[in-house]
Amino acid sequence: MLNITFLVPPVVVGTHPAERSSGCTHVVYPTPNIYELQVAACVEQSHRVTYIDCINHPQTIEQFLTHERTVDTDVYLMWTVNLSVENDIEITRQLHAVFPSRKVVLLGPGAGYFYKRCLVDEETIIVHGEPEITVMELLSKIELHDDWGAIDGISYLTKGEVRRTKMRVLMKDLDALPFPARHLVSNTIYRNPKLKITPYTTMVTSRNCPFRCIYCVPSSLTFAREIEYKEYNHRKPPISFRSPEKVGEEIRLLHQQGIRAIGFMDDNFIWNEQRTAAICNVLRETGIVWGCQARVDAITEPIAELLGQSGCMYVDLGVESFNDEILEYIHKGITSAQIQKYKVPVKLNILIGTSPIETKETIRDTIRKAKKLKVDQLMINIVSPFPGTQFYQMALDNGWLKDGEYVPTDVQRESILNYPHLSYKEMEHLLFVSNLSYFLSPRFVWKQMRKFRSWSDFTHAFRSLKIKLFG
Repeated sequence: MLNITFLVPPVVVGTHPAERSSGCTHVVYPTPNIYELQVAACVEQSHRVTYIDCINHPQTIEQFLTHERTVDTDVYLMWTVNLSVENDIEITRQLHAVFPSRKVVLLGPGAGYFYKRCLVDEETIIVHGEPEITVMELLSKIELHDDWGAIDGISYLTKGEVRRTKMRVLMKDLDALPFPARHLVSNTIYRNPKLKITPYTTMVTSRNCPFRCIYCVPSSLTFAREIEYKEYNHRKPPISFRSPEKVGEEIRLLHQQGIRAIGFMDDNFIWNEQRTAAICNVLRETGIVWGCQARVDAITEPIAELLGQSGCMYVDLGVESFNDEILEYIHKGITSAQIQKYKVPVKLNILIGTSPIETKETIRDTIRKAKKLKVDQLMINIVSPFPGTQFYQMALDNGWLKDGEYVPTDVQRESILNYPHLSYKEMEHLLFVSNLSYFLSPRFVWKQMRKFRSWSDFTHAFRSLKIKLFG
């Protein structure tokens, strides 16, 4: 039996910690990395597991290393996203400088794509794609001091050369997985300003999305799966579902444990009325309030009624633009006519810069139309051409990247795109002004203030807004 430490490391490169669950922003409010906790639940069936979060329970690297000198850790696991790659590489180097024989296993989309950069020595191993089975097999080999070269879905160094094994076949039965090991983070209070109620946690009922948006970076687990699968199969991976019965079992357990709010992290939560109704019935039974992500064209009138009756407090809709030419260019699969207000609280997501045909006027027009809908919330970000997406290759081929290559950025305030008629500075200015005018408007402030259940939830939401707007 090994001693395993799941590590959310301190920040040693840059100034802001990366948010590792969605994976494309810095931390605005504390959210459990449900994907990492899912892996931890598998690992603790065979090994001793510790979870150290140096962000929500602040530690410097010196404090962390001092603590680690007092314990016998065999393997560190870190969930790496693009914004955390350089930080996690430096953490790995410092760990191995002090503990040269301890293994460091990096998983997640950042490690999967930038694996050659992340392999700093022969005690570092990269897990590609879907991680649960791969991690379990790898730890078994490490425990037995056996060769791990036959394990699918990993990269490692041997005699200074990078070795990458073949793709790991995706799991077919998600119901076979244990529930995420939330007890490992029971000392952390998580919050979601869109729900305004605690105790809060996240859940996942499916993996992946079949749609073809050229820029899309889904959740960090889905993106890790896509990067690996596309490289070998040149198409997106199939969707995997948990059964409504298993989802309902987890919801009831969370209710028994005192959870009052759930954010569903599925790339698309709504697939059909039958499945949605089965999950909504359990949510209504428990009285848990919740929110999810969905497509505009997934919400029918019966679906809207189900959501409204079951405690849904937001539906996160990726609209991106109200310009049909832009929507067609980015393969969004919707039209502006389909974007409307439903009988549930809607959060519209607008994404600046998704297309070279976008202009300052199309951006302003989209934001004006979004505001007119008077939805519950409006979120505006700037697109980033993530490696592994079709949009990245287009940006590279056309010279749209301001530094000539991708640089990890926080989509909430930074742009790395330079179109001939729309610069990165102009996009950043439009984003800041639009966010400021929206989030500080009397209508938004009054509407949100009425929903808070406690002073504590209000102060944390205010702090999150301040970080989003000003860093």
